[in-house]
Amino acid sequence: MVPVLPGAEPFRHEGGEVGVLLCHGFTGSPQSLRPWAEYLAEHGLTVSLPLLPGHGTRWEDMQLTGWQDWYAEVDRELRALTERCEQVFVAGLSMGGALALRLAAKHGDAISGVVVVNPANKVHGLSAYALPVARHFVRTTKGIASDIAKEGSTELGYDKVPLHAAHSLRVFFRLVDSELPQVTQPLLLLHSPQDHVVPPVDSARILGRVSSRDVREILLEQSYHVATLDHDADRIFEESLAFIGRLATGVGKEGTAAGG
Repeated sequence: MVPVLPGAEPFRHEGGEVGVLLCHGFTGSPQSLRPWAEYLAEHGLTVSLPLLPGHGTRWEDMQLTGWQDWYAEVDRELRALTERCEQVFVAGLSMGGALALRLAAKHGDAISGVVVVNPANKVHGLSAYALPVARHFVRTTKGIASDIAKEGSTELGYDKVPLHAAHSLRVFFRLVDSELPQVTQPLLLLHSPQDHVVPPVDSARILGRVSSRDVREILLEQSYHVATLDHDADRIFEESLAFIGRLATGVGKEGTAAGG
């Protein structure tokens, strides 16, 4: 077993009756969402932030995994949360946003709301078309981690992207895109106009395809892709808590969501 990189460990917190599942991005790790998870935990929520298979160790491990493995992990965590909590919300960054949206499409009323930050909807660029063939000859391409505007803030992620995994990601995005009309839950979508990994067109497509009626879009003007570690991080944390508080009974009101 390859040890998990320091900081990339999964995070769990036993709080009150409202649970939140946080999904990290492709080649990233729970480190990118850890401050968000801790913020929600401090406000009395039960929080689960799993480490996706093949992530948080070395890129060679990711080579052996695909979207079914990543989705199965968050699906399992969601089921555990729904057994433990009265209400559950799903949230995610980048590919984690796509994972959260698929959970919402599949689990319906078991999920009370969805929060996505710079959600990804497709693999862009010419390389996407080459992936099905190129992955058999080339093992990796340049990494996508740490697209952050804030000085001194870095994301713990791989410096290489395994092409087999990237091909699987492309297949997954197509699947999620076809399922977006099944998403009916309240949706909070926050995205950065200046994102060097996922273009704003992905957010626009998601907003255009979901069936949710209760939708709020927020622009993160000061941040790049990994906005959860960037200048707008506090805004993301506060807006997501307010969103959950509006839809969940007893969150954020004095003393009612306190766990233990």
